[in-house]
Amino acid sequence: MAHAASTPAQPKDATGVLVLADGSVVWGRGFGAAGDAVGEVCFNTAMTGYQEVMTDPSYAAQIVTFTFPHIGNVGANAEDVEGKVESAVGCVVREDITAPANFRAEQTFNEWMEAKGKIGISGVDTRALTRRIRKSGAPNAVIAHSPEGKFDIPALLKRAQEWAGLEGMDLSQRVTRHQDENWEGGSWTLGNGYGRSSRDAIPHVVAIDYGAKDNIFRNLVKAGARVTVVPAKATLEEIMAHNPDGVFLSNGPGDPAATGVYAVPVIKALLDQDVPLFGICLGHQMLAIAAGAKTTKMHQGHRGANHPVQRVGDGWGETTGLVEITSMNHGFAVDADSLPDTVEQTHVSLFDGSNCGIALKGKRAFGVQYHPEASPGPMDSFYLFEKFVGMLG
Repeated sequence: MAHAASTPAQPKDATGVLVLADGSVVWGRGFGAAGDAVGEVCFNTAMTGYQEVMTDPSYAAQIVTFTFPHIGNVGANAEDVEGKVESAVGCVVREDITAPANFRAEQTFNEWMEAKGKIGISGVDTRALTRRIRKSGAPNAVIAHSPEGKFDIPALLKRAQEWAGLEGMDLSQRVTRHQDENWEGGSWTLGNGYGRSSRDAIPHVVAIDYGAKDNIFRNLVKAGARVTVVPAKATLEEIMAHNPDGVFLSNGPGDPAATGVYAVPVIKALLDQDVPLFGICLGHQMLAIAAGAKTTKMHQGHRGANHPVQRVGDGWGETTGLVEITSMNHGFAVDADSLPDTVEQTHVSLFDGSNCGIALKGKRAFGVQYHPEASPGPMDSFYLFEKFVGMLG
C-alpha cells in the first residue's frame, strides 16, 4: 500500500481497487457487482460463515476484510442469509473465488455477491491490510470493481475522504423493519431447513429491531418464547400494546449514541415500568447508556467468531470465572469506567479487557456485547437466551 502521490502502477489484471482515505491504493481482482461503494474497512477473523457475515445488518456501511484466505469455497444458499436489508457493502479476500465444494450450495459466491449488489476484491495481501488497521485504526475507503479495469483514482480518493464515517451516524433506520411482524421461524436442522414457532407459546417477547440478525429471533423461539418484532422507532405505547412479558434489544449498525437519541428514552421508560430487558451488541450499548454509562468508538473493533469472554459478575453463581468463546461484530463499546454504581459489569473481553456484559442492579435487565446467537460462531452463549426467557415466567 502506498500514498496517492506514489500510487503503484495498476497491474494488467487489476479489475478491483480499494482506495483508502489516507491515499493508500490496494489493487486486486474484482468480483461480484460492478461499481463502487464507500464504507469503513474492518477485518473479521472467522474461518466460516462468510455469507452470514456479509448479510449481518450490523455491517451496514462497512467493507469486510476476511483474514481467513479461502472465502467463497462453499458457495452460497438462501438458508444462510441473516438479514434481507442493507449490510456490508463489500469484502476483501486473499484467494480468488473458486467453484463451490458443498452440497448445500445453490450458486457461487461470486454470483451471489453480484446478485446482492456487493463488491468484492480478491488477490489482496489481507495480512498487510489487517496489520494496517490494527496499527492505525479502521479507515474510511472506497471499494470499486470495473470488469474493464477503468478507475478514476482521484475521484475515488475524494469520495473516501469526504465520507463522514460511522461516528455520530444512526444507521438503524436504514436496516430496521418498518412495521410489526409476528416472527414465525424456528431452529434449522439438516434436511428440514427452518422450523416454525408456535404463536401459542408463552412467554411473549417483543424484539426491537435496530438491525437484527434473524437467528437471534430463532434462538428466542428455541428458548421457549413467542416473538413479535417491532421497528427501531417503536414508542413505549406501541411496544406495550403487544402485552410483552419481556423486551429484547437487538444488535445493529452505527453509533449507539446517535441511535440512542430516540431509542434510549424508550429503554428508560421500559426500565421505569420494570419490564425485563435483554440487549445484545447495539442493544447492550444503548441499555448501558439508558442506565447512565457512556460508549466510545474503538480503535479497530472486535469482529470474529473466536473471541474469549470471561464471566466476572457476582450473579453467575458457580459459573463465575468461566470463559466462553463468542462471536463479535462491533466498532463501539461501553466505557466500563463510566458504569454507575447501579450497574454491575458481568463479562469482559480477554483480548483487551473491554466491557462485554452488564446487569442492572434491582432490575430484570442485562446485556452482552457479543452475538450469542452464533451465526456464525460457537454456541457457548445460548444460555443467555434461556436465562432471559426463564426470568419471564
